[in-house]
Amino acid sequence: MELRSHLDGAGSVAPRPLIDPFQRAITYLRVSVTDRCDFRCVYCMSEHMAFLPKADLLTLEELDRLCSAFVAKGVKKLRLTGGEPLVRRGVMTLVGSLSRHLASGGLEELTLTTNASQLAKYANELKGHGVERINVSLDTLDPAKFRAITRWGDLDQVMRGIDAAQTAGLRIKINTVALKGVNDDEFNDLIAWAHGRGMDLTLIEVMPLGEIGEGRIDQYLPLSMVRARIAERFTLQESGYSTGGPARYVTVKETGGRLGFITPMTHNFCESCNRVRITCTGTLYMCLGQEDAADLRSPLRASESDTALHAAIDSAISRKPKGHDFVIDRRRSRPALSRHMSVTGG
Repeated sequence: MELRSHLDGAGSVAPRPLIDPFQRAITYLRVSVTDRCDFRCVYCMSEHMAFLPKADLLTLEELDRLCSAFVAKGVKKLRLTGGEPLVRRGVMTLVGSLSRHLASGGLEELTLTTNASQLAKYANELKGHGVERINVSLDTLDPAKFRAITRWGDLDQVMRGIDAAQTAGLRIKINTVALKGVNDDEFNDLIAWAHGRGMDLTLIEVMPLGEIGEGRIDQYLPLSMVRARIAERFTLQESGYSTGGPARYVTVKETGGRLGFITPMTHNFCESCNRVRITCTGTLYMCLGQEDAADLRSPLRASESDTALHAAIDSAISRKPKGHDFVIDRRRSRPALSRHMSVTGG
């Protein structure tokens, strides 16, 4: 199957670049291609999730056209997410089509975030389509603990996926959510393992998104505390390295590898936010931590021209807020937002 080609842009007039009200250039787009996943991680989903009807999802052609509209407006980095993006049927057709923007120079990077369960199947194809770097979500090296965190996952399958990705030549960054009382005794081992394989590691604070049947306060572990604990074992040297995302990096002297910290709770990264997120139904969220959103599916389907679509995107970006308002404490038993992390892909 080949995606139907579509003329990018809105006629002869060049689309306007995306500048939000705080003069931040929006150059990074995260697109959820599905809300479905083959895991049920305890901080991301409830065990018995109700997924969207497949008819509500954008088609692969619509996802391509939507992404291409953002590329025409100056987005340089495109990340495919989920759910688990590699469980979306035909997703490689989308990756292959979007890779034309790498060839043209419109995109600087096409990448994805995955749980690695399907990587053994798709690693070579991803590399062949110009994907150079991926993020793999992995919270523990203990098989029993991995099954408990993911509810359904198989650590051996994930490790085979990581092996295949490295064999294919993909660079990998491991993303680990810090979970109090679950993996807080493993961070030093994770650093040694990831860096020993030439992979960066980023630690992430739990975010209060979606009802998951767990208490957020019981999961939440401030990374300031984690960093102090790691510093008892390793020498952490400040680094100016950036991937364009929210992580702040240090170099671990003993391993030579990079360690990132994403701290939406203890030290938000909103002042430099350059990203927006689109769900698999075409809803644009200007901020992960706010409910305000824009419907892009309607203008996308209303016309073959992208004029209305570009206007809807411009209107949405003009409402991008300065930052989010995440809070986790004993007085707030409900999540900050009702939607699950899997809806917007993190």
